[in-house]
Amino acid sequence: MKASLICCSLLVAGAALAAPGQDRPQDYAWNMPIQSPAGAGIVQLTLPREVYLHASSASLADLRLFDADGKRLAYAIGAPPAQSATQRTNIPARIFPVTGAPATGDGLQGIDIRTADDGRLLSVSTRAGTAAATAALQALILDLGKQAQDKRIAALRFTPPARTDNYSAQVLLEVSDDLKQWDAIGTTTLNWLSNSDTQTLANDSIAFAPRAFRYARLSWQAGEPLAFAAITAQAVSETDIAAPRASVVLQGLPGKQANEWRYATPLAMPADSIALQLTQTNTVLPVTLGVYRQNSYVPRHRLHLRQQARPAQGAYFDPLLSTTFYRIGLDGKERISGDLAMPVTQTNEWVLQTSTEHPLSADNAPALRLSWTPATVVFLASGKPPYQLAFGNGNAAAVAQPLAQVAPGFRADELLALKTASAGQLKPNGGVAAPAPATKDGAGLRLTALWAALLLGVAVLGFFAWRLLSQMKEEQGSTDKHEH
Repeated sequence: MKASLICCSLLVAGAALAAPGQDRPQDYAWNMPIQSPAGAGIVQLTLPREVYLHASSASLADLRLFDADGKRLAYAIGAPPAQSATQRTNIPARIFPVTGAPATGDGLQGIDIRTADDGRLLSVSTRAGTAAATAALQALILDLGKQAQDKRIAALRFTPPARTDNYSAQVLLEVSDDLKQWDAIGTTTLNWLSNSDTQTLANDSIAFAPRAFRYARLSWQAGEPLAFAAITAQAVSETDIAAPRASVVLQGLPGKQANEWRYATPLAMPADSIALQLTQTNTVLPVTLGVYRQNSYVPRHRLHLRQQARPAQGAYFDPLLSTTFYRIGLDGKERISGDLAMPVTQTNEWVLQTSTEHPLSADNAPALRLSWTPATVVFLASGKPPYQLAFGNGNAAAVAQPLAQVAPGFRADELLALKTASAGQLKPNGGVAAPAPATKDGAGLRLTALWAALLLGVAVLGFFAWRLLSQMKEEQGSTDKHEH
């Protein structure tokens, strides 16, 4: 009975070892304080560079957010959203009145239009002898000039002549790129109301979906035609805002081969551009950059690769790109090769190989610069502030959630407008031992502990069973002696 109880206790202990423990801030080797805007329920944070340099997981599975009481916060992680800035420019239109001619149609019948070689509108006049050629205003043709490729016209604003009192008219706006084909894009009612004290403007513009065009034609559908004092077009252009970038400069160590240098690299860093920082001026250095892999790996990305035979067993060099870096002085200035874009590559070591014609010594070994775009974390600012970002635990499993669960119901523009948190200085967790190596999600360590506990339990159970059998034999022997 006693043996069974001991064995059960050991089995329970083994199960406890196999089960994941409570997620605590002190289980992570590094932390950074987070300053979150007051009153913000959903907050975004650009992951600091230090996270990528010290995280223990290539996928950032060991990333955690905790409140002041050690409670874990829900978060989502992903690429930073694409952002753009809208610029608005006012363009004065050149106005050409059209008199005594139809205001609409596939062309301007009875009208002579002269343009310069560059498309600039020079004049608009009524042909001699045209029927009903009167001085009555029928339409206005506008020349907005040649627009930049990234600009679109989104509105026209009208300025009435001086001392214009009450006015109201419905106008039709058509646009063209060649003064032959016209597209109607909108109608509006323009009106001004004035009195003896002040002038009240009711509507002085027509807006439409931004589009590119050079010429416009304005005609009247209701009301008296009016020669406006000025017409101004509003052009809009969208400029992409580059996402924040991070980089690290790594110093190399000589490799096993004479023409090889190795650069220890943080595994979590998703490098997508690479460069060499050459130490000496007037240097041109052809190189091959790659990584060492085991023969079971099948590479997916290759740039300017030179095929190599793989060994039957062991590691082999996988060249990812071959290029030439340089640093050349010219007229007191330097031309330096820039960063080279590449597919996202995560590795714990980059390898640089040069040809025998370009050997490198310890004095002129270049530094390796890797750059990447940090991810954005969106988290629920619940619990008790201040918050902290923790990372550095090789046994931690991923806990990131889909964005729709962290910020349900938020539109894309609302997510872009989220308030931004900031991170403080990196701090090591004092006394935290380095996490023991484990397989994915730490399952290997827990499984080993479970099997150890089970084997120990079986051994103890066997020992007590042996003791029990021995005692039974001794008692049986004593009984036989008494009977004799």
